[in-house]
Amino acid sequence: MAYLGLSPAVQTTAMAYQDLTGGTGTSFTLDYPVGNAAEIEVFVNNVRQEPTVAYTVSGTSLSMTGSIIATDDFYVNFQGKALVTSTGGGGGGTFKGENGEINAGGGDIFRVHQQQLDTDTTIDADENALAAGPLTIATGVTLTVTTGGNLVIA
Repeated sequence: MAYLGLSPAVQTTAMAYQDLTGGTGTSFTLDYPVGNAAEIEVFVNNVRQEPTVAYTVSGTSLSMTGSIIATDDFYVNFQGKALVTSTGGGGGGTFKGENGEINAGGGDIFRVHQQQLDTDTTIDADENALAAGPLTIATGVTLTVTTGGNLVIA
């Protein structure tokens, strides 16, 4: 199958990681918003903490049930990131991304999106993606299309 633009990558990418070592207390800010506690793995001194028991999350807010001290080796592995939520259908809908909600406009004819990808994104083996070009990828950002996944830039 031919592709416009760059060929899809055939690779995997590491999940995002955030080192919180040196922080103290029970409240911390995550680099990425998450939908629920199961989307992250939290480690204190290399011991995995139990979701909803040892910690809770809401968006980018991480709340620990026990207090963390500055000498604790404290880090988070992101298993999933809340990157984009798409709503709509027959009525044209809207597109909601990291820049907020944008009116799709034009009834069922137009979908609006940014021209630059600013967040690491993975298209999984069971997913298809379509973007209107030109599309640029910001420096330091990774776009991964896993084997079996499809990306078309029209």
